[in-house]
Amino acid sequence: MMKTLRIFLLLTFISSCTFAQESVFNYQHLPSVKLKTVKGLPFISDSITNNGKPIIISFWATWCKPCVRELTTISDVYDDWVTETGVKLYAVSVDDSRSMTLVGPMVNGKGWDFMVLLDPNSDFKRAMNVGPIPHTFLLNGKGEVVFQHTSFSEGDELNLIDLVRKLNRGEEVK
Repeated sequence: MMKTLRIFLLLTFISSCTFAQESVFNYQHLPSVKLKTVKGLPFISDSITNNGKPIIISFWATWCKPCVRELTTISDVYDDWVTETGVKLYAVSVDDSRSMTLVGPMVNGKGWDFMVLLDPNSDFKRAMNVGPIPHTFLLNGKGEVVFQHTSFSEGDELNLIDLVRKLNRGEEVK
């Protein structure tokens, strides 16, 4: 009886995780959540647009070394990406009130040219079903999530730009 219960609970957990992961791909539009810019101005998440071009949304934090490596790596080639594909990157910090004050100085120090937003209460993070960070989403020109990945290792940025190029050619992203 106990073994059956454990198996049932395990299967329930696995199916709920699978559903949560796949549900992200059903967004027709981004959820509407209040964010802030690094300068403290209000910003609503469903206003993330790029005139029909692909969008990258990367959830990160100042204390997350893989997050900072990913954004720094992308920053090094971001101007070339924008020129070639028109892609736009929104980096959404999920730092809490204790580390939120570090975001602006880090962005300035790193020279990141993309839009950095603050999600101080993690409302957008929850709405997008983000787990561990870095968690990066790729949206097509209609604002639909077509790809996502977590973590970062060298070379992931090459896969990401290849997917952006596929979107621009009208190919399906898998």
